Amino acid sequence: MDHFEYRSQRLFGENVDLGVLAQEVGTPTYVYSTATLRHHYRALAEAFAPVRPTICFSVKSLANLSVLRLMARMGAGFDVVSGGEVFRAGRAGGDMAKVVYAGVGKTEREMTEAIEAGVGTFNVESEQEFETLAAVARSTGKTVRAALRVNPDVDPKTHKYTTTGKKETKFGVDLERAERFFGAYGSNPSARLTGIHLHIGSPVNTTEPYVAAITKALTLIERLRGSGYTIESLNIGGGFGADYQTNQAPPAKTYADAIVPLLRGAGLEVFMEPGRHIACNAGVLLTRVQYLKAAGEKTFVIVDAAMTDLIRPALYGGWHFAYPARLAAGAEPPRRAKDYAPPGAVKVDIVGGVCESADFLATDRLMPPVKRGDLVAIFSAGAYGFVMASQYNGRPRSAEVLIDRDAYRVVRRRETYEDLIVGED
Repeated sequence: MDHFEYRSQRLFGENVDLGVLAQEVGTPTYVYSTATLRHHYRALAEAFAPVRPTICFSVKSLANLSVLRLMARMGAGFDVVSGGEVFRAGRAGGDMAKVVYAGVGKTEREMTEAIEAGVGTFNVESEQEFETLAAVARSTGKTVRAALRVNPDVDPKTHKYTTTGKKETKFGVDLERAERFFGAYGSNPSARLTGIHLHIGSPVNTTEPYVAAITKALTLIERLRGSGYTIESLNIGGGFGADYQTNQAPPAKTYADAIVPLLRGAGLEVFMEPGRHIACNAGVLLTRVQYLKAAGEKTFVIVDAAMTDLIRPALYGGWHFAYPARLAAGAEPPRRAKDYAPPGAVKVDIVGGVCESADFLATDRLMPPVKRGDLVAIFSAGAYGFVMASQYNGRPRSAEVLIDRDAYRVVRRRETYEDLIVGED
């Protein structure tokens, strides 16, 4: 699952005592484990090896340059959704030919910059976007490769805000429209439309939605090939689940056992875009208790992190296991689950100092008693954590730290008040 564990009543990341790290770096701080990132990437690569996929790590899930450099060194490409992420992929030393560029709102400037940077594939999501891409490519004198994002109308049974493969979403085109799309644009000389792209949502903790979506895509590809179109690739997207609770999501091999037989022998270059599956359990958010407050039947643990650091709970009810980084003498390490109730636990809401009622990191949580100054770890915070942080309420963003065995380094310094006004007159 990850390389964060309690030893002698203290929480460690790999071989680093996180209590010591927090004293030296301060809080709130995101801490990432190199070993965990490597483990999940390798497990995915090994499981899907029979179809030799290009694994494009999703930059939107965890965008720190040091993490992206690690992914690039391991052989990953990148899934990007903006000009800024194209820039990050290049600055991280990524192989731009292994970059896939998705997103419904690419501007002409972003397209031009991406073409000049050598981005390998553009995932297109509408007729007007394709027409614009082809025109931009023609103006640069270059030919680009494009894949059409198709909505297979499969329900991944996840939160409505992270469901992207249904017919009524803003992403992609439906299956019936896809054939007409190829009829109109399949022979364009400036943007070669030679691939199909899927992304049904996230997190998806079962294999059945993938099997249904890929089966529909393969049927579409067979029809398109029968009509004379050259289809070279299938991008199966990302969305594989991760363990916010212990054993909540299947391992990479379970996904592969269901998906690989569908793709083997299909004569397709396979792309995939994992983010959460690799990064989620590779990070924790460390935060310090500031105050305790009783209000009616509620007990609030007020910490120095807030929704500006981790917005997932407020945005779409994201659940993260939270627990003290130091255990009482004789206490057993916790089991990361919603129903976990340690001896002597009290029910609390863990909240931040932002002036919003939605500013919470955990609600109705059974935890051992804590006091002012205690360190609390918010687990499974590696994906969609810091990347969605903000400076709302004039709060400087936290530091990011990368651990590698028994050493760590700050890979993003903590912001200062001066950083809050950079660029203002």
